[in-house]
Amino acid sequence: MNYAAGVIIDLAYCFILAALFQLVYQSMPSETGVVKGVYFALIVWFLRVVNSAVSQWMMFRLPLKTAAYTVSTGLGEMLALGVLYGLTLGPK
Repeated sequence: MNYAAGVIIDLAYCFILAALFQLVYQSMPSETGVVKGVYFALIVWFLRVVNSAVSQWMMFRLPLKTAAYTVSTGLGEMLALGVLYGLTLGPK
């Protein structure tokens, strides 16, 4: 397993999401950054995690329990990132 490549890919992914959050910051509902971060997290969670889990569940013989675990842990990850982005990043 190449751990360095995994870390680099995760860091790049976080920077891309942070840039995307700043890009859509003004169009998000609410006045507070944390709530904007939660909205952003829910959108990214649905577009990335839910779609990926459903497609894997349909294409492979994956137990529904595994897909549900992926969706729930993905929600936690995206909410943590969204709140972090909302607290630390603001409009450009």
